[in-house]
Amino acid sequence: MTYKESFIKFMVDSGVLKFGEFTLKSGRIAPYFINAGNYKTGAQLAKLGEFYAECINEHGLKPDTLFGPAYKGIPLSVAASVALYNKFGINANYCFDRKEVKDHGEGGMFVGKNLEDGEKVVIIEDVMTSGKALREVMPKLTGAANVKIEGMVITVDRDEKGLNSDKSAVSEVFDEFGVKVYSIVTINDIIDALESGVIPGKEYVGKMREYRQTYGAK
Repeated sequence: MTYKESFIKFMVDSGVLKFGEFTLKSGRIAPYFINAGNYKTGAQLAKLGEFYAECINEHGLKPDTLFGPAYKGIPLSVAASVALYNKFGINANYCFDRKEVKDHGEGGMFVGKNLEDGEKVVIIEDVMTSGKALREVMPKLTGAANVKIEGMVITVDRDEKGLNSDKSAVSEVFDEFGVKVYSIVTINDIIDALESGVIPGKEYVGKMREYRQTYGAK
């Protein structure tokens, strides 16, 4: 089993990836749903970090620092930095932002590594729906130092067109910021896993393909 197939099975086993009929925030009726909030144990977080590390290694990213946007990105960046070291011997820093600037003690916007000019940063997030998180943190990162954003790593690329565009959020943020988004798996990987029996639910393949045909990005 590839690490991608293992990750899809892990999502199902963790109750994060479900199949059925779900009304999304966009109003679309989808045959699948991803609820990253169902990761809640130490064992799950440790395993999740390993999948991020695998993706970072697969794409040849060499980050100095992993950045996790508050709040969901905080434990993800920590878990990924630990796994990078344990699995691949890469000793990357981690940092995350505060929602409000701290005005006492050491102060500042960030916790963890203080960003420096020339630092190579990889952003760690769970999923990307509209690109809002990246748009919020980019000014913070580039305002702190002249950093180089090597990329952003997410768990699943839905590859779904936006409400006002035929492009996916991943394509839109690349056009806007030049930041490449890497995903552990894509929606097509999930469909393949259903078809091949890696996970149960082969009866949903038809609806998954129909949804992909209707809402897939161009």
